[in-house]
Amino acid sequence: MMTVETAAQAAYIVAALLFILALAGLSKHETAKAGNTFGIAGMAVALAATIALAVERKISGTGLILLVVAVLIGAAIGLYRAGKVEMTGMPELIAVLHSFVGLAAVLVGWNGYLHVEAHPDGAEAALLSGQGMLGIHSAEVVIGVFIGAVTFTGSIVAFLKLSARIKSSPLMLPGKNLLNVAALAAFAALTAGFVVSSQLWMLIAATVVALLLGWHLVASIGGGDMPVVVSMLNSYSGWAAAAAGFLLENDLLIVTGALVGSSGAYLSYVMCKAMNRSFLSVIAGGFGIEAGPAGDKDYGEHRETSAEGVAELLTSADSVIITPGYGMAVAQAQHGIAELTRVLRERGVNVRFGIHPVAGRLPGHMNVLLAEARVPYDIVCEMDEINDDFAGTSVVLVIGANDTVNPAATEDPGSPIAGMPVLTVWEADDVVVFKRSMASGYAGVQNPLFFRDNCAMLFGDAKDRVDDILRAVTAAAPATARH
Repeated sequence: MMTVETAAQAAYIVAALLFILALAGLSKHETAKAGNTFGIAGMAVALAATIALAVERKISGTGLILLVVAVLIGAAIGLYRAGKVEMTGMPELIAVLHSFVGLAAVLVGWNGYLHVEAHPDGAEAALLSGQGMLGIHSAEVVIGVFIGAVTFTGSIVAFLKLSARIKSSPLMLPGKNLLNVAALAAFAALTAGFVVSSQLWMLIAATVVALLLGWHLVASIGGGDMPVVVSMLNSYSGWAAAAAGFLLENDLLIVTGALVGSSGAYLSYVMCKAMNRSFLSVIAGGFGIEAGPAGDKDYGEHRETSAEGVAELLTSADSVIITPGYGMAVAQAQHGIAELTRVLRERGVNVRFGIHPVAGRLPGHMNVLLAEARVPYDIVCEMDEINDDFAGTSVVLVIGANDTVNPAATEDPGSPIAGMPVLTVWEADDVVVFKRSMASGYAGVQNPLFFRDNCAMLFGDAKDRVDDILRAVTAAAPATARH
């Protein structure tokens, strides 16, 4: 007969498989909804198994009530925030959720210390010591606390930067790289000392060092690298969860943490490769050098256009590529863009979207927005797919993007974003840039594209300007169908 313990372990395996299917599903637009469903099902199975184990192990009535109340409160907060958050607020919400995972790992680590190392003559300490596992447990405690604390404060700083509560420019402390190395060396020394002596002050010191390191790591990273930071913190939160799993002897937490940690690490690698940067260079600081409204160079005068002028360009165009950025998300212009796309395609214009890997504030941000507006998947192209096509394109609409279409990345070796692959929109016949002003982008770098002869600026709220263009296009006489 199967025991509750055996059934719970089997449920954990099922939950782990569902989480793997969730990751596989989320890798494609067409299967993303199914991926979310798998993830929800996996978490439901895991929670049910955990509660069943708590009952089987005869946890006190008070403890069981606290467990159920914690689950209900967490579920209520999660549903409330998920229902209210706008897509523009998703990056900072993700950063906050990462901070919760980090904080949970810190609390689990300290709980492990209070149950074992704080009572060296206790039953659990004696059992571990007899098995020769006490030193391993101590290492798990301090490593789990360290990873969790770095994730916690790093995620808080990421949230503050993403929500514009603090400046996005990097913190430039003297010898900042040496400070990071010194913090890691201190952690290694404190870990070795704690494993040998289990002294409380060492765990406190390791916690403080980790909290400061997490804050400094992310504060030193500029705005242009924030998409990488989000995926990096995702990886950290996974490893923090895995460390907590070792302390709690929970196989599912170990597997799930490893899945999140490894997938986040790989995503960070992909993002860094897309930006032609190494992961270590991102940690060391990265993009974000402040530039004034016109930078250090005089690029000349920019040219302005009107919604009617843009509508005329679009109705006479054979091909159009739209390159969105975070500004489109802020203006909530994706629905107007989707309608404009539909109207132009009905007139025979070949309309596609070019998505830079780091457009927005987190990986896939623009893809989600366009999917939300029901833009067909088959006309949404990644940078590598579409970059060679700009030279043969009639019109490019740059909506809320800046750093990802900056020619300085390929033409100016002295630019802070030199070497970063960008969408080569300037190769098209005409480029129209939707912006509120001539201010530099999130990386703080001026864009010489705005001053090129084939580029025109359309100022104002992107949603309003798209609506104006849509009305003008609709009012125009239908163009001859193109083949």
